[in-house]
Amino acid sequence: MSDLPRTLAECYALHGGSFTIGDPRPVMQAARYTFFTPPPEAFAAVAAGDWIKAIFRPVPADRKFDAERMWVKVEEVLPDGFAGRLDTTPSDMPQLAPGAALFVPRDWAIDIDWAEGREPPDYPPRRHYWDRCMVDACVLDGRSLVDYLYRETGDLHGPDDEYQDSGWRIRGTDAGIAEDEQLGRSPSYVALGAVLNRDDRWLHLIDEAVGEHFRWWDEEARFVRLDD
Repeated sequence: MSDLPRTLAECYALHGGSFTIGDPRPVMQAARYTFFTPPPEAFAAVAAGDWIKAIFRPVPADRKFDAERMWVKVEEVLPDGFAGRLDTTPSDMPQLAPGAALFVPRDWAIDIDWAEGREPPDYPPRRHYWDRCMVDACVLDGRSLVDYLYRETGDLHGPDDEYQDSGWRIRGTDAGIAEDEQLGRSPSYVALGAVLNRDDRWLHLIDEAVGEHFRWWDEEARFVRLDD
């Protein structure tokens, strides 16, 4: 295993600085409800023979794809990361070939594939927010916080859709909606998680029943339930 890089600097030097491995933590922070990775205790259980996935970006960034997510077969677990070999054929990154010796920092791995016969450790399941909703563009663009929301019977999903219409209808402020009209922007049908990434102050309401309405009340800094 002497030819395996043991640090990120060694990894880049070995390949002539022809790619970078992406640190996913800024994306995870900005997209907490749509970008998920296994918990730290799962990565702590990774052993030689397992696979970890990382984000690779070409240098220079002039390829068809800005980044590719690829698997690395782990050959050695180090205190701060994993040394192994690329086990994916890149779609458009000729500077990397299957079998390339790599080092991936522990905090930069984004997924795990356990070797045959290996069982992942037990950890609490994470709730996902892929069901759909309608939301004003101003909220989705970050030009407005959620100001008013209500839940109706979801009817926008098709029979073959993987995710259901949750029935949530999420509105921005009056000023944000007026700006949408000026810009010609229409509401979007998106995952609940995409809205929560922008404003999660209403997360505690997400399981409220059909027919409920809420509005943000500045004086109390909370959503209040509206009577019919």
